[in-house]
Amino acid sequence: MTSLRLQKKLATRGLKLFTPTDFRRALGLSPLAAYRALQRYVQQGAISRLRNGLYILKWTSLDPLLIANHLYRPSYLSYETALSYHNLIPEAVYAIVSATSRRSHEFEVNNQAFIYHAIKRHAFTGYKGVKLGPDIVLMADPEKALCDYLHLVFLRKKNLNDRIAWNKITQGKLLRYANLFKPEAFSRWVKNVIPR
Repeated sequence: MTSLRLQKKLATRGLKLFTPTDFRRALGLSPLAAYRALQRYVQQGAISRLRNGLYILKWTSLDPLLIANHLYRPSYLSYETALSYHNLIPEAVYAIVSATSRRSHEFEVNNQAFIYHAIKRHAFTGYKGVKLGPDIVLMADPEKALCDYLHLVFLRKKNLNDRIAWNKITQGKLLRYANLFKPEAFSRWVKNVIPR
């Protein structure tokens, strides 16, 4: 199958990012034939491997935010990435930062850094699907993104950004999210950080 036919076949199935199983099902191949075909297309440069078990068509241009949602699951966009998206900080961010209920991890794909910070399962909430062109990405709401970020500041893993747009935050919602984190000293600390 030519690269062009492969692209059309995967596109008709809506596959932008895919696993070997997705690839096998889309082409109707046996596991062994799919494995060999996938390796051949990677060697030819028609398919790129983002990480073990996740692939993309070489000529497909995807938003890094969409890639971040698929690269390490479960995860949602948060921290500085979501703060910038929600216009809560003026800075542009270069690393795509997400929250995950798994171990913290970092990837570099096509010279783009993807950082995943671990949070406890009971705090893995406060996100929703956000439309990004034709796609949907999971992203923290403004208060949850700020709470996730403040938790790293509290743990002394980050410095507090002095240009946070606090006037765009619903304080009660922020404090409800802060109560999900341990220790309880964190929620008291957040109350003191909020400008009066």
